[in-house]
Amino acid sequence: MNFLDFEKPIAELEGKIEELRHLSDSDEINIAEEINRLQAKVDKLLRATYAKLTPWQKTQVARHPDRPHLSDYVARLISDFTPLAGDRSFGEDQAIIGGLGRFRGQSVMVIGHEKGHDTESRVRHNFGMAKPEGYRKARRLMTMANQFRIPVITLIDTAGAYPGVDAEARGQAEAIARSIETCLDIRVPLVSVVIGEGGSGGAIALAAGNVVLMLEHSIYSVISPEGCASILWRSGDAAKDAAEALRLTAQDLLKLEVIDGIVPEPLGGAHRNPEQTIATLSEHLERAFANLSLLDGGILRARRREKFLEMGKVGLA
Repeated sequence: MNFLDFEKPIAELEGKIEELRHLSDSDEINIAEEINRLQAKVDKLLRATYAKLTPWQKTQVARHPDRPHLSDYVARLISDFTPLAGDRSFGEDQAIIGGLGRFRGQSVMVIGHEKGHDTESRVRHNFGMAKPEGYRKARRLMTMANQFRIPVITLIDTAGAYPGVDAEARGQAEAIARSIETCLDIRVPLVSVVIGEGGSGGAIALAAGNVVLMLEHSIYSVISPEGCASILWRSGDAAKDAAEALRLTAQDLLKLEVIDGIVPEPLGGAHRNPEQTIATLSEHLERAFANLSLLDGGILRARRREKFLEMGKVGLA
């Protein structure tokens, strides 16, 4: 397991546990009591550490390389998944994956960012940073779901939209704006979940849902802490201060009413127990759809638009 900087004491204890297990396997020595004592100590330390994470530490957890990605959620949550590719204009963008499948027996359209698990897949998926064709594909799939009255699930995990010259030349800003417009316009239930990073317009392009959820240690902000620090402090060293100022944690955003709920993660973060994380999210998704399925398409659309318009009124007299 990859340990974060603030997890060094935990890493040392877990290293000792692993050594004792190897010793027990090789020499047939019964040291279960010592292992149990150390494991209890690890659990206590994990609980204490994760109960008081700073915004910067939560940013690190949200970016953890072992955290479950879109492909993991699709594999465990969605049966009969059929991927749909291309924007019917320029090409395919593998930073955003989308397709049809069944969630607990119900037909759904799933769309989300895929970062990749290793070097090869990260390069193939461009680290989850989509180009215009990715957002145009998302828009195409949401429009298709609306036509056939199929609910939509979006899973957000991106540092932001790809900022390259080629993306800008093909209309990156327009593609993001159109994707947001489509989110707000469709007449089917749309549930959005930030599973890792929710960065800037690249995130909101898929996250303008009737219900917006965040995993407990995910982040969601208008800019990355590093980007904010470079603009306001003229130094990347101020990323920790920027993370504090951005109010990017799930707990802050729930208080600000930007999101609708927090999905609890296992002790130590989603990367320590992906299957439990995905099972917990499944329960939250089912509850969200149960409530939304009772509403007419026009009401779904109107409430979704009102929800985001209300956010713009904060601080106005």
